[in-house]
Amino acid sequence: MNTASLTAGIVPPRPAWRSLLWIVPLTVLWIGLIYWQPGIPASGVPVMVHQLTVHVVVATGLWLGLESADLTPGQRLTTWLAFVIPYTLWFAVAWSAAVNGVFRTSTSPLPLLPLAIFLPVMIGAPLLLLSKRVGQVLDAMPATWLVALQLYRVFGGWALAAWMHGKLPGVFALPAGTGDVLTGLFAVPAAIALSSGTAQGRKAAIAWNIFGLADLAVAITLGMITSPGRFQLIVPGVPSIGAGAYPDVLTPAFVVPGSILLHALSLRQLIRRRAG
Repeated sequence: MNTASLTAGIVPPRPAWRSLLWIVPLTVLWIGLIYWQPGIPASGVPVMVHQLTVHVVVATGLWLGLESADLTPGQRLTTWLAFVIPYTLWFAVAWSAAVNGVFRTSTSPLPLLPLAIFLPVMIGAPLLLLSKRVGQVLDAMPATWLVALQLYRVFGGWALAAWMHGKLPGVFALPAGTGDVLTGLFAVPAAIALSSGTAQGRKAAIAWNIFGLADLAVAITLGMITSPGRFQLIVPGVPSIGAGAYPDVLTPAFVVPGSILLHALSLRQLIRRRAG
């Protein structure tokens, strides 16, 4: 199979790209707004709003998926609570720690921020990827939900605005911010392509997931090597995201591991659909 045929096999059909006609202008307007009014992202309100929105959407989507699964009412409620309670506590702990400066590099000799990134993934990924109950829910849920949900990644444009203001180093902000925005922009076209039910649409969704995970891997790596600590290899002229300042630190402390787990779930769902 040559490169042209491989590319044609994963590129979404033309109708899927039409969603970009409204997503791109809104994203540009958002980045322009927070560049013009830097106090908006600095307040922490945008992070709080979009994370609470994601929280509600995830909890609601899970419940709807459970209603479609072959489970008793008691099993549905137990499964829903077993997910929503730890998810809510995780969000509350990460938020409280960020607000109180726990992740600042001068607070503790321990690498608390790397722990906040990797520990939830190390605990959550095996549970979500190996649980039979989770598999039942994924089989009952539309595969488009977990893809379209990550439209919120366009809010990663805050890093680009911060770089333009000289508040984040370009070596981190440009690749991480651009990758996040692209992941968010392409979430809806990938979901639309997936909704077609074709092999091409499924391949496009898988490719989107892989791109999103690669973006997060790049962001984590650059954040670690540009931030003060034992992993720092580059000392930028301005503090990087790993310095631990609120509200920027909420991105690696909660948004990043949450996004990794959503990608993992989406890939599991897509693989199960093929196997089925």
